[in-house]
Amino acid sequence: MAQAKAVHAETTGLDTLAPRQRMELQFEIEQFLYAEAAMIDGREYRAWLDLWTEDCSYWMPIRRTVTLSDIDREFTRRGDMSFYDDNKQSLAMRVAKMESGSSWSEDPPSRTRHIVGNVRITDVKGDEMTVEVAFLLYRSRLNTEESMWVGRRVDRLRRVDGALKLCGREIYLDQTLIRATNMSTLF
Repeated sequence: MAQAKAVHAETTGLDTLAPRQRMELQFEIEQFLYAEAAMIDGREYRAWLDLWTEDCSYWMPIRRTVTLSDIDREFTRRGDMSFYDDNKQSLAMRVAKMESGSSWSEDPPSRTRHIVGNVRITDVKGDEMTVEVAFLLYRSRLNTEESMWVGRRVDRLRRVDGALKLCGREIYLDQTLIRATNMSTLF
């Protein structure tokens, strides 16, 4: 029983929804995230970009190995160094570069597989929802390059004209050492 209370305490705004509404919202969000992953894996970058609101934020801090006493410094903060700190315009530039054929890191293009799971709605406020997601991202390129990233995302979704759109993504990697030859992959 204590476990259920702890999980319940981490979610806000869901109490206002009837159980059927919660299940329908969970299903809708999961299907949205699975379709988004398939778009990236299928190199449908323009369609993926259309899933984002104009005021979006796409951010991946750098993870550091720290002692328990410094655990609040494990991830860099906004405004400090990060792997990604993008808005819609910079995401569009990334997509254009990947599609251009002039990006050495993506020509020939990578093959990716995004596995998304443990989808939990943690907050609902009006038309916006916050969702925590566990992910595994596998990428292979050329004949021998392989990279894998594992982590947690905090996605913010907004209902716009009846459809879900991404308005924010925070990407927290589990690893501190990145062995990939580049970070041109979309998470």
